[in-house]
Amino acid sequence: MEKRFAGRSAAPGIALGGLFTVANGTGARVASGVAESEAEALRSALNAALTDLKDLIERSTEDAAAILEFQVALLEDDVLAEPAFSAIVAGSAADHAWLQSLQQEIAGYEMSDDEYFRARAADLYDIRDRVLAYLTGSATETAVPPGAIVAAVDLAPSRFLAIDWSRGGALALSAGSTTSHVAMLARSRGVPTIVGLGVDLTALSGLALVDAHRGVLIVNPGPAARAQFECDVEAAATAHALAIAAAMRPAVTADGTRISIMLNIADPRELSDLDPAICDGIGLVRTEFLFHDQQGLPNEEQQYSVYRHIIEWACDRPVTIRTLDAGGDKPIPGLTPTGESNPFLGVRGLRLSLAQPDVFRTQLRALARSAMHGNVKIMLPMVTHPRELATARSVLDAEIAALNTAGVPARRPSLGIMIEVPAAAIAADQFDAEFFSIGSNDLTQYVAAAGRDIGAVADLADPTQLAMLRLFRFVVDAARAKHIDVSLCGDAGGDPRAIPLLLAAGLRSLSMPPSLVGGAKLAVAAVDLNAMVETEPWPT
Repeated sequence: MEKRFAGRSAAPGIALGGLFTVANGTGARVASGVAESEAEALRSALNAALTDLKDLIERSTEDAAAILEFQVALLEDDVLAEPAFSAIVAGSAADHAWLQSLQQEIAGYEMSDDEYFRARAADLYDIRDRVLAYLTGSATETAVPPGAIVAAVDLAPSRFLAIDWSRGGALALSAGSTTSHVAMLARSRGVPTIVGLGVDLTALSGLALVDAHRGVLIVNPGPAARAQFECDVEAAATAHALAIAAAMRPAVTADGTRISIMLNIADPRELSDLDPAICDGIGLVRTEFLFHDQQGLPNEEQQYSVYRHIIEWACDRPVTIRTLDAGGDKPIPGLTPTGESNPFLGVRGLRLSLAQPDVFRTQLRALARSAMHGNVKIMLPMVTHPRELATARSVLDAEIAALNTAGVPARRPSLGIMIEVPAAAIAADQFDAEFFSIGSNDLTQYVAAAGRDIGAVADLADPTQLAMLRLFRFVVDAARAKHIDVSLCGDAGGDPRAIPLLLAAGLRSLSMPPSLVGGAKLAVAAVDLNAMVETEPWPT
């Protein structure tokens, strides 16, 4: 009999397939009764879990690697396992000791007044279960069949990344959040996902249809639902074909206004199969991917080689490269501070670069050298005060002068800032940057005081709310008054729902992942700016 369950769409799309339930929990284990043997069993399980995570990082793109790096940092910190080893010495079995110590750690995270730490409890659950699986001999997970509808209470990022989604499938979670790490990964990989179904997993068996556009899971769909699915598949195929065709055309509104469409990339490999003609340039290169190498921090030559490759791909189109944006939910072991009470408000972005001048100078030298090969723009993240920009500019100028003195070819790129801190947005007219790029993700969560990855407040972290649109308009007006370019490079830039509102707020340049370009250009083409009221043409 057909059953329908309503949830929230976390990643759009539709899929039909057999249900595959991923249950939480691990098997049983017989303890040795010898403390030294139990301690060795725990050490072995910790090392195996760490190896698993590092292997996943090697196979992952920058967005996934940043999530897993947090777990690696926790596992590499001996403090995490100290209570478990102490309990083993006192007579506990390794699995019981690990479970009890992690439960206490998790409880501390979940009870924290800090939203960041509450959200990170999911990573500790993931670590707990991964180590327990090795201790109990259940680490070999049953492979998910190709094209399956994966059902779970929630899914750890590492478990999601271990599934082969290349042959279809979808994700249906009884809990979860639209802003969780798994939801972000699902969107970036095109895996239809519904969260918050609130259903007992035992009720999920047989064939299922996921309609992640409408947020509906249909178990054992009847003829009418199957017929609707076939229509949706056809419509999706048509929309996909239109988006592919649109991607190769300029972005122009219905009234003839040209909109600049730029790309966000986190790894040069994303460009390998792309035609530069789909875009007007690259609006954001996240350089963090270079700093997650297990062999250490990248040197000047390594960075120069990667930047040059990206710049030459762009064929003289502008390439905006962001300096290292580490910290917050993107820790880099050995570089970012540990133990901050709120890393999102701590030493991250430009703050970290200025605190690590040798690392910053190395990156600036590589960028100045790469500018000899094209139109390079350097973007500084997490700028709060004009003096930070002035300091960064003086460091850049000094490094270029040193390169010139040494006879090394270099050119001064234009220097701009991300507008993602409310203080910078409100005082945008005080910055003498050469360009602005609005980072709508962080700016929204800071303005709304709502974490992007916390489901309970996800509705508040909406870049299309009136307060955000007014702030975007203020930044655009400040940029125009100073005759400098302004763009937007957050998630909102590629969201067809948000694009009309962003254009109404005065933005004429949007940056987004390559996969969203076609849909964004179609959304742009449907906007008639002449029909919009000049002031606040959005619903209140």
